[in-house]
Amino acid sequence: MERAVIKFSSEECGICHKMAFYDQKVAEELGLKFIDVKMQDTATYRKYRQILLSQYPDKSQMGWPTYIICDRPEGEFQVLGEVKGGHPKGEFRTKLQAVLDAVVAS
Repeated sequence: MERAVIKFSSEECGICHKMAFYDQKVAEELGLKFIDVKMQDTATYRKYRQILLSQYPDKSQMGWPTYIICDRPEGEFQVLGEVKGGHPKGEFRTKLQAVLDAVVAS
């Protein structure tokens, strides 16, 4: 089963840019595929839009960036959890790991 973290971000977001220095590396170290979706990239955004809207139907509560962890992002996806906003590298790793640990525990 393919498990991925999808980063929804904006090209104008400074925090999103700062996180880009390590977010993909951390996700891959945890065994996750990393998918970067910039809201301005309409083709990529359309492809993963349903995943974002399943969590944020009107996008009002999402953070910048928003990372959604899910199984099968290319098909019948299942959202496992999320991490919102900017975090230092170690804290980001801890938050992603907590989502993965919660899935294993359930």
